[in-house]
Amino acid sequence: MKLKKHILYILAGALSLAGATSCSDVLDEAPDGSMEFDEVFKDPVKTAAFLNTCYLNIPQKSYFYWGWETLPNALSDDGWTCWDCAGEPAGQVYAGKGSAAEHPISDWGPRFGGAEGDYWNKYFQQIRYCSLFLENIDKAAVASEAQRDRMRAEAHVLRAYFYSELVKWYGQVPILENSVAFDADFSTLRRASVYDVAKFIENDCDFAIYSDNLPWRITSPSEATRVTKALAWTIKAKMMLFAASPLFNEGADHWEEAYEVNRQAVQALKDNGYELFTHCTNPNTYGTGDAACLRQLVTQWVDYSAEPRDKETIWQGKDAGCFVWHIGYIGSGMDGTYSAGCVPTQELADAFNTTDGEPVLDLARPYLDERHLQPNYNPKSCYDPNNPYENRDPRMAETMLYNGAHFMYQGVDNVVETFEGGKHHIDLSSTDDFTRTGYYHCKLVPPGASQGSQFQVNTPSHRYFRLAEVILNYAEAAAEAGHLDEAKEAVDEIRARVKMPALPAGLSKEEMILRVRNERRVELAWEETRYWDVRRWKKPLEDMHDVCAYLTGMRPIKQPDGTFRYERYSIWENMRGGAEMRDKLLPIPLTEAARLEGVTGVKWQNPGW
Repeated sequence: MKLKKHILYILAGALSLAGATSCSDVLDEAPDGSMEFDEVFKDPVKTAAFLNTCYLNIPQKSYFYWGWETLPNALSDDGWTCWDCAGEPAGQVYAGKGSAAEHPISDWGPRFGGAEGDYWNKYFQQIRYCSLFLENIDKAAVASEAQRDRMRAEAHVLRAYFYSELVKWYGQVPILENSVAFDADFSTLRRASVYDVAKFIENDCDFAIYSDNLPWRITSPSEATRVTKALAWTIKAKMMLFAASPLFNEGADHWEEAYEVNRQAVQALKDNGYELFTHCTNPNTYGTGDAACLRQLVTQWVDYSAEPRDKETIWQGKDAGCFVWHIGYIGSGMDGTYSAGCVPTQELADAFNTTDGEPVLDLARPYLDERHLQPNYNPKSCYDPNNPYENRDPRMAETMLYNGAHFMYQGVDNVVETFEGGKHHIDLSSTDDFTRTGYYHCKLVPPGASQGSQFQVNTPSHRYFRLAEVILNYAEAAAEAGHLDEAKEAVDEIRARVKMPALPAGLSKEEMILRVRNERRVELAWEETRYWDVRRWKKPLEDMHDVCAYLTGMRPIKQPDGTFRYERYSIWENMRGGAEMRDKLLPIPLTEAARLEGVTGVKWQNPGW
């Protein structure tokens, strides 16, 4: 039986490639003009144009999901979308909707013209392009042998990247080392374990790492988004972390291997010029707070030069800044604003330590009830429930806006008012203008950005990877493998950037793991890591009810003397959807799974779908 659509069509279908007349920008798509496939690699320009196709379908992320929704944040316990009643993708998941035939995450965007989604088909298409390129580059016409080597390395990194994205969304996937002939026998095709996919990714990355001509860093704007050795190390190390995680490890212990690979990755990056961005170079915009440098890092464009100010960013999207009408900022009841969008939860607020370095809650059991209305406070911290935003990790103020916080709007200093009757009050009805939680997001938006007549905010392209994440990946693997001193040293390096105290000495392995996980949450908040973390930390048959099913906000209640008392509340009385066992992975498209099962005779669909 032949399969003529989806994965098998993508892997084995005939290729019609557009020709190119110039190569001024290596990532430009070639102009129209079909030709025979065997003609492509006879011309250096068309060879380069084919490599360009390997760069297609790199996801934009951040505000580029359907309707500017920061979707992975809205589907973790860090965020809640104020479009929860509007039928948008996150709201559909909250309502428990979605099937293998049509899932809000993977199918909503393509159905209505959005940029993201259709990951299974897009990424296997890209893997096919990369494999075809690798099969032909050795005999292709190129400008020089150095260029051939670099192009070959780039294709290996890109194939590794698209495989890593497939693993994150779907778990086990088939390993295809080569492009597949149209009339091939697919009856033996199987989904490989995540560990085996991670090792395949590692091999691809090693091809790039040992290339003599692939650079460590991009230094020219004309090459923005081209892949590097730094990216190869990052992908290789991160996917070994995934392979060792409970959701994917199939009962095997891969933590020592994950530790070693991540240790080597951090060292290689540092040895080749990567370092944390620790000094704010624009205090007029970002202020002089202890975490101003972090806010500047995540809201500025990477600068391409041999000695960039930002030596932390490993890979950022190209020329795709997003104009949003304050979906990512205050977004409520003010001139020119559009929507509150996805807003932080009280659970995220609870994650930020007090300035003495102690967690606000007992990390082993943060809440005494399933609805998170009874916080289990850590008696060692200096947290004051009556003044919940005082003496907190400075990253909190650069991540979320809360009652009493200051922000610039149209050049004027404003104070956030989320109390009843305030300008930015809480609204639990169907309107999306105001926060559901008592908080607004601000991390990915430059302070005071609304200076133009249209009141639009220009946010830079998504940062796919930065050194801080690699260091925290290393910290996690080190903690899980029992290398507690190294885990502490890595976390302390991240905390030192924002002048937070080092972790206490003598933490047990279990305590260290909890500390590392919490540090990941606050350092990488709103950068799409939490969505994956809460899933990969669960075992295959576990649900996510304790994490994502019931979430809370914080209501300021103004007192006669002008002070406030604060009250936790449930955002919804009913359980929020998206926290079931099945929701840890996306379903393979229904027709695709059926075709594959028909040919191979084995089940392909992910559990619960």
